[in-house]
Amino acid sequence: MRVAVVTGANKGIGFAIVKQLCKEFSGTVILIARDEQKGQEAVRQLSSEGLSPTFHQLDIVSPESIEKIKKYLMEQYGGLDLLVNNAGIAFKRASTVPFPEQAIVTIQTNFHGTLNVCRALLPILKPHARDVKDGTHSQKGWSSTAYGISHLGIIALTKILARNITQDSREDILINACDPGWVRTDMAGPKATKSPEEGALTPVYAALLPINVGKPQGEFLKKKMIQEWEEMSTRSHASEAEERLKKE
Repeated sequence: MRVAVVTGANKGIGFAIVKQLCKEFSGTVILIARDEQKGQEAVRQLSSEGLSPTFHQLDIVSPESIEKIKKYLMEQYGGLDLLVNNAGIAFKRASTVPFPEQAIVTIQTNFHGTLNVCRALLPILKPHARDVKDGTHSQKGWSSTAYGISHLGIIALTKILARNITQDSREDILINACDPGWVRTDMAGPKATKSPEEGALTPVYAALLPINVGKPQGEFLKKKMIQEWEEMSTRSHASEAEERLKKE
């Protein structure tokens, strides 16, 4: 049986990704959240709409939690077919948390947490698997340097992992990062230009790339199109975020 995992999926873009995968992915879709109660509530909401996701708890900064879900996936499904790394955090501009603490927590969660999930789960990806990462910091609507650096790191990590996977004996595994856009979530606020469903379009596109299509591989996608590295500089993202802040 094929299985898809979406982290950070109890609300917002992750929730919308799960919802769409339940409609389009042929297999089990596992909604992942750090908070078990919120995750179960999200599953119940989707179930009331006639969809059938399952739930598993995961804290991406906890090695024990990561190992637990890896063991579960191997025992229940013999591996993993689709991984969407959506979990992450961003401090709002008005946060009173000192910036050094923000930086530590943000990078530990967004970069190191995602890296550790990849280290654990990429070895159990099945042939033709897809791995998709949230590689943007502009869609949240803040010009947070720590957040921006953590997600630029994710984009670089994507390229490295994709290059390494081409030397793997498993066939047709594609690894890409994407920008959902500026989406109306709890973090970005109600003035963002896209709905969560619109924000899910590019991640779902990357997750459901056809078998043996071969590419994109190791790319950064926005509006389902490949973006060049030069277009993703910290300066350009910060400027875009500042413009969005003016509209709030």
